[in-house]
Amino acid sequence: MSKIVTAKNTSKKDAIILRASGLFKNKGYNAASMRELAESLGVEAPSLYNHIGSKSELLQAICFKVAEEFTSQLHQAEISHKGSQATVEAIIRFHIRMMVEHYDEVFVANHEWKHLKEPYLSDFLNQRRTYEKKLVALVEKGITERVFRNINPYVVVLNLLSAVRGLEFWHRHKNKVDTQELEEDMVTHLLTGMVN
Repeated sequence: MSKIVTAKNTSKKDAIILRASGLFKNKGYNAASMRELAESLGVEAPSLYNHIGSKSELLQAICFKVAEEFTSQLHQAEISHKGSQATVEAIIRFHIRMMVEHYDEVFVANHEWKHLKEPYLSDFLNQRRTYEKKLVALVEKGITERVFRNINPYVVVLNLLSAVRGLEFWHRHKNKVDTQELEEDMVTHLLTGMVN
């Protein structure tokens, strides 16, 4: 068996986490094994433990990496002072790009989080709730500023998140929609339903 191959500027742990994301997405967290992960990386299973403690640690790393990326992007959008519409648009675009470029990791964070062990499960769920509340607050601000229509902010956020999550179908079917066209059309469609 050989050594773990890494991409430029990434660690072996990063390579393991990325490969684990694909395995967990395809098989589900419970059905995936460390042996399968090692085989897909071209190494012996025991050598994985030089870089990662356990399968549950991999799931934690994936879920919290995704959560951190979304939280960080939201924070950047909040402090950008671009106005409500531009801020919400930036967040929508980020969600779309994450679904297109980091699909396996986002899929795992969206579907396999329920296998996290405590206290990680509670921490992850708290991060998600906080994120959603901040999105709702951004939409409320846009409504107050009369940039967005006066509709229930929670329903708006639910619709935005559900629509972007619907890109799972695009991944499955690989419809002949270019990724740039996909992003532009989704942003236009989602914002048209909100903007006065």
